Amino acid sequence: MAQKLNTKKSDFSPYVKKFWKYFMYAFGGVLLFFLLASWGLFGSMPSFSELENPESNLATEIISSDGVVIGKFFNENRTPVDYEDLPKHLVNALVATEDERFYEHSGIDGRGTMRAVLSAGTSGGASTLSQQLAKLLFHGEGSRFLPFRIVQKAKEWIIAIRLERQYTKNEIIAMYLNKADFINTAVGIRSAAKVYFAKEPKNLTVDEAAMLVGMLKNPSLFNPLRREEKVKERRNVVLKQMEKNGFLTTTQKENYQAKPLKLTFTPEKYNEGTATYFREYLRDYMKKWVEENKKEDGSDYNIYSDGLKIYTTIDSRMQVYAEEAMREHLANLQQEFFIEQKNNKTAPFVNITQTEIDKVMDRSMRNSERWRILSENGKDEEEIKASFQIKTKMTVFTWKGDRDTVMTPYDSIRYYKHFLQPGLMAMEPQTGHVKAWVGGIDYRYFQYDHVGLGARQVGSTFKPFVYATAIEQLGMSPCDTIIDGPFMIRKGKHNVTEDWEPRNSDRKYRGMMTLKRALAYSVNTISAKLIDKTGPDAVIALLRKLGVETEIPSQPSIALGAVDITVRDMVAAFSTFANQGIYLKPQVIAKIEDKNGNVIFEPKLESKDVLSKDVSYAMIKLLEGVTESGSGDRLRTQGGGWKYNRVTGYPYMFTNPIAGKTGTSQNQSDGWFIGMVPNLAAGVWVGNEDRSAHFKTLAAGQGATMALPIWGLFMKKCYNDPTLNVSKEPFEKPKNLSIKVDCYTPPVHTRVENDSISKDSTAIKPEEEQNTDEFGL
Repeated sequence: MAQKLNTKKSDFSPYVKKFWKYFMYAFGGVLLFFLLASWGLFGSMPSFSELENPESNLATEIISSDGVVIGKFFNENRTPVDYEDLPKHLVNALVATEDERFYEHSGIDGRGTMRAVLSAGTSGGASTLSQQLAKLLFHGEGSRFLPFRIVQKAKEWIIAIRLERQYTKNEIIAMYLNKADFINTAVGIRSAAKVYFAKEPKNLTVDEAAMLVGMLKNPSLFNPLRREEKVKERRNVVLKQMEKNGFLTTTQKENYQAKPLKLTFTPEKYNEGTATYFREYLRDYMKKWVEENKKEDGSDYNIYSDGLKIYTTIDSRMQVYAEEAMREHLANLQQEFFIEQKNNKTAPFVNITQTEIDKVMDRSMRNSERWRILSENGKDEEEIKASFQIKTKMTVFTWKGDRDTVMTPYDSIRYYKHFLQPGLMAMEPQTGHVKAWVGGIDYRYFQYDHVGLGARQVGSTFKPFVYATAIEQLGMSPCDTIIDGPFMIRKGKHNVTEDWEPRNSDRKYRGMMTLKRALAYSVNTISAKLIDKTGPDAVIALLRKLGVETEIPSQPSIALGAVDITVRDMVAAFSTFANQGIYLKPQVIAKIEDKNGNVIFEPKLESKDVLSKDVSYAMIKLLEGVTESGSGDRLRTQGGGWKYNRVTGYPYMFTNPIAGKTGTSQNQSDGWFIGMVPNLAAGVWVGNEDRSAHFKTLAAGQGATMALPIWGLFMKKCYNDPTLNVSKEPFEKPKNLSIKVDCYTPPVHTRVENDSISKDSTAIKPEEEQNTDEFGL
């Protein structure tokens, strides 16, 4: 018997040995495979520091002074959110659907892997959330070639285990949701919540959270904008998984499953939303900033992927009010412009020859995107010009919404030149903080920024600088008198090449007037007399101190506004009067933080003492006269107005002190109003893109009609929002004021009104119009 037992043992032993031999070979091979993979033999593996700080590609956020994200710069629209800001039902939906044993494993789900292997993948995959995160962070979708796919899977397992050691379960969930792509400009859960539901993740409902989790399986397939029913079915699968895992009762599941998909689709695009012109100005600012400000290691910041937080001075509420005011007024005024141009064969151009029109249109064609693209594609000039005469389908801007139409590209350029454009900037005189910035009517169609870039002729808004120079250098006061009468500066004086005789817009003279009344009525002859006394160079020197850098000719005609200045510079210069003579350079950034919340930049305040407190206060009192009895007095009235149905009336009824000045350039090409209260200054410019396109009549084309209503509507909205604390108090009066500012004003019984000068003004020959303003309005 012993012999038999030995024989049986000997017969069985080779199989056992072979089994263990091959098992050990296989086990050793797998172990070696994973070891080599972890060493990076099959491709680089993330280092310890990379695991600590994985590549995030985060969007830079633009944040208003009141804490609202008003825009982003991004390659991927991704903004991180902490686990604490994720609703519990969103986390439950994710775990129930993507990794039921997430809290039980250490990166690899053994049970799930065995199930997937034994069923050859027919019963579902086995990727854990940690593995999916590893794939998203370090190698993306990977190869479809099986050998490469096996290698990538191994690397994925190794990285998943390392992630589990490096991060908590909650951190892994937050990282995964922050990295996931939900398409349609939404990358990461915060962007997805905003794009699809216009809310923060913490405010998502259970069914909304389930829809977003359902998209993770295949965002393109489960795109809610294209496959609503399919997305709803997938959402209901997620809700069923939540019920299965005890996160929902059957009744709750059924209630949520019965709900329709309710999207509030708000894609985040660079050319849409609020403060579009400001955001593009900021983009250019940041391009220069990154050249001058480096990371600690000397490398450059990337505003599209480094997750910076740019805290701006813009107030999101004021910005909205400014844009609303602009739309409310210009939508009306544009109708009047079209009516005026109806019988104009050269519309929208006025008083220029066909040769001049051809030059304007040729320049516009050459500056167009169509010309650039065709030129890059090798088309010659004649071919490109011919293409502008071929009718094509296009979508054009109208004040009643975008409109699909058919027209030639040439006609579309001419059509767009009809549109009145605005420039509006508001800032705090005491801080230099810019609170609102409106550079045009719609950035999608009109990219030129009329706040920071568009220097335009300022008309009579220049006159306060002449008055300020006279008060400072000649010791004059608002109550001093001067004769409004014929006046001429002879050839040779103040660089004048020919005799210069300025005239008032109504061709009339009023005799003796105080400076306060003269500025209120914007009298041209008195401004000319003052600059004759001070000399143009003294006025230019003051402008330089006030931050104006544009070219200003040393000619007395600048007293009437024959100078091009930007809205930004004009508002900053006027703000100096409200800030007791101290000029502050406009600031748009409060601070910049990196993605970890460290402050990496805080701008230095740029200021200079320009005028004394007394001179500045005297200027404020002069400018108050403009809104009390001069060209800005419609801010005090109520009711209709000239052509009320198309031109905003006078719905303001302001009773508080307002210092301001209207301005109208030659031929009504530019309309201005700059107004101030103690803690807010705002300037508005309105005009067409081309100066040769403009209103024919002064009644419609003056600053009091084009620009002032936007200022009035904006301020009315600001005053209706008590959280803004916009002042209605008087301007602060300096102690021991040495300049007389309270003047006796005799009753005026025959003040010239708006309607009464419009006919006279149109009769003035172009060569006689020396930048006339709205005298007597």
